[in-house]
Amino acid sequence: MATKPGILTEWPWTWLGSYKYVVLAPWVTHSVCSYIVKDENERELSNVLILPLLVWRMLHNQLWISLSRYRTAKGNNRIVDKSIEFEQLDRERNWDDQIILSGILIYSTTIFFKGAQYLPWWRTDGVIWTFLVHTGPVEFLYYWLHRALHHHFLYTRYHSHHHSSIVTEPITSVIHPFAEHIAYFILFSMPFYATIYMKNASILSIVAYLTYVDFMNNMGHCNFECIPKRIFSIFPPLKYLIYTPSYHSLHHTQFRTNYSLFMPFYDYIYGTMDKSSDSLYERSLLRKEEAPDVVHLTHLTTPESIYHLRLGFAHLASQPQKFKWYLWLMWPVTLWSMMLTWIYGRTFTVERNVFKHLNLQTWAIPKYTIQYYMQWQREAINSMIEDSILEAEAKGVRVLSLGLLNQAKGLNKNGELFIRRHPQLKVKLVDGSSLAVAIVLNSVPKGTAQVILRGKLSKVAYSVALALCQGGIQVHTILEDDYKKLKLKLTKEAGNNLILSKHNASKTWLVGDGVSEDEQLKASKGTIFIPLSHFPPKKMRKDCFYNSTPAMLAPKHLENVDACENWLPRRVISAWRIAGILHAMEGWDVHECGNMIFDIEKIWRASLEHGFRPLIDIADSKPNSQLPTGQ
Repeated sequence: MATKPGILTEWPWTWLGSYKYVVLAPWVTHSVCSYIVKDENERELSNVLILPLLVWRMLHNQLWISLSRYRTAKGNNRIVDKSIEFEQLDRERNWDDQIILSGILIYSTTIFFKGAQYLPWWRTDGVIWTFLVHTGPVEFLYYWLHRALHHHFLYTRYHSHHHSSIVTEPITSVIHPFAEHIAYFILFSMPFYATIYMKNASILSIVAYLTYVDFMNNMGHCNFECIPKRIFSIFPPLKYLIYTPSYHSLHHTQFRTNYSLFMPFYDYIYGTMDKSSDSLYERSLLRKEEAPDVVHLTHLTTPESIYHLRLGFAHLASQPQKFKWYLWLMWPVTLWSMMLTWIYGRTFTVERNVFKHLNLQTWAIPKYTIQYYMQWQREAINSMIEDSILEAEAKGVRVLSLGLLNQAKGLNKNGELFIRRHPQLKVKLVDGSSLAVAIVLNSVPKGTAQVILRGKLSKVAYSVALALCQGGIQVHTILEDDYKKLKLKLTKEAGNNLILSKHNASKTWLVGDGVSEDEQLKASKGTIFIPLSHFPPKKMRKDCFYNSTPAMLAPKHLENVDACENWLPRRVISAWRIAGILHAMEGWDVHECGNMIFDIEKIWRASLEHGFRPLIDIADSKPNSQLPTGQ
């Protein structure tokens, strides 16, 4: 909101929430029905094309959002090197309101103005007049309106809402109060109504002008420089006719300069051009791709997870991953994205963060969870992981966290395969199991005498079970093979705490992958389910408690966090990702791969010292006193 919200700040349909698109339903229904019921020679195509135009505008904006986030994550040509947080993302969530408003105004124009009906596909003179009206009246009036909006009275009531975003994203361009958008729509409708009045309007001139406005708006707020220097060398006057992203970025950091819409011409005339515009443009063009200190390597999970990436839908990425009903409508796009990721076949950067002096990046492998369990896919997956490791090595990355990549048993022996192939690796491979074990052990309620172990016996599950037995807590398992494997690692005294039993009396369940719904139903009322893997069990019991997967709350100095990780709440980071950060901060010059488990107390203490906080209440900052300190 603005500092002192004025009248008409809220959008009229805000109260409808996610159902706000129903305000377009009468207009869309009227246009479609009119086209169907009328005779062929009376049908009006331009009215029917309004809905596809609105969809195109949304797609166009989304493409800019994804491109901007990808480029700023990599770092090359980035302009403002600051972070975006959830607060900004929530404030900019209603970026599509202006598309709804434009739809209502266009539909109204085609209904109430005869000159806007039965438009031809193309009129050259109409296109020329559209350009002239924009270059003259629109740009001139916008400049002075913009300066007026920076007067204290209007700024505090309206325009300060837009300037709350110092670091801009493409959608920042349209984040304004409702009253401010009304003023903008009056301005931007001038070319439309001028050509309608002169009877030379056309369908493509309207589409082209709206696309031009969206393109320039998005480009000006994208936070990476994308205008090559040579085009200004070829045609020097172009610097007065087109702004650059760095030019407008200065307006968001300096506030009192660079007021022009898309053409800096009026800033030059009235002396409001920022003197550092050219130097910032030069520096942004020269900025190279960033070399990260720590890389978190992950992969796609479900087909819909592509929308939950930071590069996908900002709103979905900002909340724990859930399936939304409307994603069913996007199955054609989902299938297309799956095919594209399979064809692309290489790792891509999805996120950038900063932790104190460390630059962090998240890289994603274009493979889905189900593929990790396919025997014929394993060689291809390992090849992608290996290529990513070698790329990290070439870039001077200090630590590479393997994250989700070792979930399938035997895939690459928790990264040990790559250490054997490349024994001289300088980048340290970390699977994060040690911290996951520490978090699970500290999630077991104090005073617990026995726990039940269910699901597949992963590296984390194996280590947790051994630590609990050594700490004097009974571990009940129903699988004889798991029982025998665990028994071999235990001393005689500790082995007495490992019980092969099908009873479910304990109210503390440690659950790995593969726990069925039927097994959950056998648990006692009030049971606490503590996940051991990345993937939480499906919540089948309302009378039981479900912990999150091993994770901790990130400190404030972890910057640029505006997306949620898998099924975790905001600013909650998985143990596997935190482990890579700790490894680099502590300067541990060893790999954590294969069967290796670090000293549990040491890594738990390191996580607390660096500001990470457990998601459950604990009595002190040390591991449960009943538990051993690790291996």
